[in-house]
Amino acid sequence: MVSSVCAMDGKPGSKKIESIGRMTQMTQDEIITNTKTVMQGLEALKNEHNSILHGIDGTTGSQPSSLQSEQNAVEEKSTLVQKSLEMIELGLGEAQVMMALASHLQMVEAEKQKLRTQVRRLCQENAWLRDELANTQQKLQASEQAVAQLEEDKRHLEFMASIKKYDQDIQNDESTTDKMDKPKQDDPVVDLFPDEENDDRTNMSPTPQSHFAQQVNAGYEIPARLRTLHNLVIQYASQGRYEVAVPLCKQALEDLEKTSGHDHPDVATMLNILALVYRDQNKYKEAANLLNDALAIREKTLGENHPAVAATLNNLAVLYGKRGKYKEAEPLCKRALEIREKVLGKDHPDVAKQLNNLALLCQNQ
Repeated sequence: MVSSVCAMDGKPGSKKIESIGRMTQMTQDEIITNTKTVMQGLEALKNEHNSILHGIDGTTGSQPSSLQSEQNAVEEKSTLVQKSLEMIELGLGEAQVMMALASHLQMVEAEKQKLRTQVRRLCQENAWLRDELANTQQKLQASEQAVAQLEEDKRHLEFMASIKKYDQDIQNDESTTDKMDKPKQDDPVVDLFPDEENDDRTNMSPTPQSHFAQQVNAGYEIPARLRTLHNLVIQYASQGRYEVAVPLCKQALEDLEKTSGHDHPDVATMLNILALVYRDQNKYKEAANLLNDALAIREKTLGENHPAVAATLNNLAVLYGKRGKYKEAEPLCKRALEIREKVLGKDHPDVAKQLNNLALLCQNQ
């Protein structure tokens, strides 16, 4: 019995919950449609109440002498109809507000969709711009590398063009140079430590080309790729054209250090050439620094007992001798003598020349 009562009591509640669930599941269009229908019903009801109210007012006016009880009943009916009209108008107002709110929500939703579309378009455009930026950066990097390579090629071509220009000058001066070199090859002026009567002549004339090359190349063969440049520098130095020989030698030295590194025999050779050019210009301090650098490189790369090391030691001893530093020159000359005796033998002509140099050193002390 109790269960049946509970079941009967539960039916209206479950129906109410189901109706609320259906209302919450209604779409916005359904709500608007239902609201319009309700508004139409309310309008009809309003018109009906207005006609009833007019009828009541007409009845009251046509029976002025009616009974008090009937008049009270009519007033009560009029009051109830007016209250109903107020409720109907309130419902119509709320329905209009709902319609306006629905219209506003539709506009907001449309604007929202429009903004979402713009966001998607901007995201796509941003991704495209990122791809374009990456491609442009890659092209820029490739262009910078190409520019750097072209600048390097340009410097190389300019250097080769300058060498060709100097080669033309050498061809024009070849015959004159050969004539100048032949009588000087046996001239005692080219000895490392000349006699006192020849000192002035040594200071006034540059080192002859053949002797210049002999001092630079002793014990070390110039590679083919450097031979043209090497001969070019020696040519101009032997002619006393130091304003051409020095920059050319410095440029070659810089290029060699870039390609082969500082500690390379070719770099030592160019340092030796530049040192002898400075020596002919009486720039003894700069020449000594270059020869010491060349000596360190040759000892490191060729070994301490290589003939090229002996040649560099001899050139350094000559330089100290020209500066009057005979005590500093003597150990260098002795070491060069030891190397040449060990490598060439005691009966070699170079050993005899080295002994002569050492004797001149001892004599000047």
